[in-house]
Amino acid sequence: MDVLTHLLGGVATVLTPLNFLVLLIGLVLGMLVAVLPGLTLVMGVVLALPFTYKMGVGPALILLTAMYVSGTYAGAITSILFRIPGEPMDVPLLWDGYEMTRRGEAAKALGWSLAAAFIGGIASAIMMVAMAEPVARVALSFSSPEFFAILFFGLVSVVALSGDSVVNALISLCMGLLIATVGVDDIYGAERLAFGQPFLLDGIDFLLVMVGAYGIGEVLTRMHAGFVAESGEGGDGQARFRTALPRWAEILRVKFTLVRGTLTGVVVGIVPGAGATVSAFVAYGLESQYGKNRKQLGTGAPEGIVAAKSAATASVGGALVPLLAMGIPGSGATAVMLAAFLLHGIQPGPQVFVSSTGLVYAVFAAVFLSVIGMCVLGYFAIKPLCKVLDAPEAIVSAFVVVFCFVGAFAARNNLSDLYVISAFGLVGYLFERFRFPIAPLVLGTILGPLAETNFMTTMVSFDNDWTILFRRPISAVVMLLALAGLFWPIVRALQQRRREARFGQPVERSQA
Repeated sequence: MDVLTHLLGGVATVLTPLNFLVLLIGLVLGMLVAVLPGLTLVMGVVLALPFTYKMGVGPALILLTAMYVSGTYAGAITSILFRIPGEPMDVPLLWDGYEMTRRGEAAKALGWSLAAAFIGGIASAIMMVAMAEPVARVALSFSSPEFFAILFFGLVSVVALSGDSVVNALISLCMGLLIATVGVDDIYGAERLAFGQPFLLDGIDFLLVMVGAYGIGEVLTRMHAGFVAESGEGGDGQARFRTALPRWAEILRVKFTLVRGTLTGVVVGIVPGAGATVSAFVAYGLESQYGKNRKQLGTGAPEGIVAAKSAATASVGGALVPLLAMGIPGSGATAVMLAAFLLHGIQPGPQVFVSSTGLVYAVFAAVFLSVIGMCVLGYFAIKPLCKVLDAPEAIVSAFVVVFCFVGAFAARNNLSDLYVISAFGLVGYLFERFRFPIAPLVLGTILGPLAETNFMTTMVSFDNDWTILFRRPISAVVMLLALAGLFWPIVRALQQRRREARFGQPVERSQA
């Protein structure tokens, strides 16, 4: 009953004129960044972050939450209509959604994606509210060893899930951790990696790393490619820009697909670093193996759309659970939300449910209202959203660069920050060029100081005995899981090489 009371209070908070306006702006911005070529959801949220610095923490989090939720849906529109995935999470929609469009069933495909996004989003929001507080209560019994183990697990998970090369991901993570050490040591007061530069004594703000690597880095990458984007032209007339919602009987026929997709999205979303993309691919893979209509997947089957889209939207609720309950981001977008919390002097974790209950439930309410608002906008705003594809990518990129510099300067009014953000823009470009994942770099910068603080506290409290991490039950389990997640890709790669050496030719890897 207390949960319901708090949630209703959160709804009342979000529905105040200012917060509701911020919610609507977030919904529109999230859809725009998901539709525009050259932009990504994470980049859009990163670009919005500096402008929240002067806002209250409540409106800031409502804005970012709305962008996060709506951004998980809007890319489905361009994927289905034009074969242009707005986000990596929308790639599975090409296999069935665009096939339905080619058959003249674009409106029906859009209807299925909207219904799946709504059901998956609402169901995951309910599970999020149900799980977050119990997880936080368990986390209240944690001490510094447990928190360090969880932070270590979060960092390692990002490495394990960041592509084919674990080595490249590990290098990226170590660079992020190294950047996090720049400045004055909190424990001993020693200067670290400042190189005699006064502006480095305060450290490198994670905001500059995120905005530079994601924003300017992506623009440089697109510039190197010559701003080549697929055209969104062509099609079967104005009839494409409609949404035909499925009937209730049709929804009941795919109920097990909806359940599988939603549960997959929530579970995978909880894993730090996984996010909507992994959720969508895993859900589609499960449907292709266990679905009733699995043989028809890839030929324009509604089940393919439902599985991928329900999982992608459901991952939002899953990713917010570790963020709010333990301070560990479950996706790239929630990493930015973590940054928003820290920018306003609030540390997410079990204590936030006690000290800032109203704020937590305002975020919960924002998720519910954003899912509803996303579906309303998605139903009525298809044509205007598709019109933005006509914007030249070079012009869009120019605005992105301007927003990056304005946001970076506005955060601290320091001209040196512009040089720092430019440097990390170049780093982001080089990372993309040489196939180094950016996510571990950013997460290392954000979580590095937290991990260092908890590790040093553990060492001080337990006489520099590092084995305490493996002698306390909870921290031991989490540390072992983290190490297993780190070394398993290496073991799998070695097994692959042995099979190739045994048979004298490359062995095809199984795909989900």
